[in-house]
Amino acid sequence: MLLAASYYFYMCWKAEYIILILLSTIVDYFVSLKMASLPEKKQRRKWLYLSLLCNLGLLFTFKYFNFFSDSVNLFLQNFNIFYEPFYLNVLLPVGISFYTFQTLSYTIDVYNEKVEPERHFGYFALYVSFFPQLVAGPIERPAHLLPQFRQKFDFDYERVVTGLKMMAWGFFMKLVIADNAALVVDMVFNSPEKYKGLQIILATFFFSFQIFCDFAGYSIIAIGAAKVMGYDLMLNFRRPYFATSIREFWQRWHISLSTWFRDYVYIPLGGNRVVKWRWYYNLFVTFVVSGLWHGANWTFVIWGALHGFYLIFAIVTNTKQEKIYKALGLIKGNNIRYWIDVVSTFILVWFAWIFFRAKTVTDAFVLIKNLFIIKLNQFSIDIIPDKGAYIILVLFFIFCLQSIHFLEERLKQVNPLYHPSPYIRWATYITLILATLSFGRFSSSEFIYFRF
Repeated sequence: MLLAASYYFYMCWKAEYIILILLSTIVDYFVSLKMASLPEKKQRRKWLYLSLLCNLGLLFTFKYFNFFSDSVNLFLQNFNIFYEPFYLNVLLPVGISFYTFQTLSYTIDVYNEKVEPERHFGYFALYVSFFPQLVAGPIERPAHLLPQFRQKFDFDYERVVTGLKMMAWGFFMKLVIADNAALVVDMVFNSPEKYKGLQIILATFFFSFQIFCDFAGYSIIAIGAAKVMGYDLMLNFRRPYFATSIREFWQRWHISLSTWFRDYVYIPLGGNRVVKWRWYYNLFVTFVVSGLWHGANWTFVIWGALHGFYLIFAIVTNTKQEKIYKALGLIKGNNIRYWIDVVSTFILVWFAWIFFRAKTVTDAFVLIKNLFIIKLNQFSIDIIPDKGAYIILVLFFIFCLQSIHFLEERLKQVNPLYHPSPYIRWATYITLILATLSFGRFSSSEFIYFRF
């Protein structure tokens, strides 16, 4: 029933693209069985290559072919070689990057003998297409999710209530914060040449929380929906804007993807068990590929490269940073140092979001150039024309969100949704529902990560 529901769920978007999921599922099912029957890794390798070719080939064709064709054309024009590039007029299958990586983790783990192949085709097909996390993650691992499909889950009131609470919190993040912030973000980033200084700073700040609340909101809804049915999905976000370094940020942001790249790209490249220059190379390549995973645009590549540079720079200068902190009397654990690290990390992440959100690299550089043009008339609530009310609303709810995260992060308090006192819990339920119904934008856009 879950498999049928998952296929129906996906086909509601574009029915014929279910063929892509079925093709990946069938290929990886039989490839894994074949690899399990071969004792030598060398013999299994050609079957792994078949899986990689099939899955990455589909991903390249539907997501990256036009980007590749256009990039080659632009490159050759530098040498006065002109031709009419060929483009595929196809719609990007929703969630293709997510289910491709999920099924690849299965075949790679079978190849490395970390998991036994799933011999029941139905269970494996459900692992690839499980509807709560099919289109935007979390990207699950076979050792965690597959065994759960063989378990029996009786109705459990506490589990169902916990799942519904998570879903309510996720909808609040998406509908109230992310979609209201989008009104300001879209206005600035769709016309970058019109805006200056504080307007760009505010719009990028709002995008920082738009993308967080949009994607983390989806992840929480997915985890909550699965929990209602008895299934446990991995945590995907852990208060990333309280990270004290770029490295820690990626331990808190899109955890299922960052750990996927760590296990299947960074470590196979050699990780940090190589000479220093190669270690930096491994880090940088991993982040560039991670950026490209997000979309077929050079803006994403630059965004990934920026994060790679941030991390390498932090490693190279770590000793000097510690000396400066020590000279100032700011040892680890000091509150002042903590907030310096949190704010500086957020600023770095905030700046990189300009490339992530900009439509083109040219737009990104226009925004960066205009960023430093500060005008006195920008110091007002209506800093972005006709959006003053939305600015106040979004700032208020961002403050509420970060206050709750601060209580959880620094004071180790539980989210009010799970507070021991029924009065606090019910006050939170009512406030959350009323805020979502009153301020949520129900006719707004899809989830941002559906595009990836």
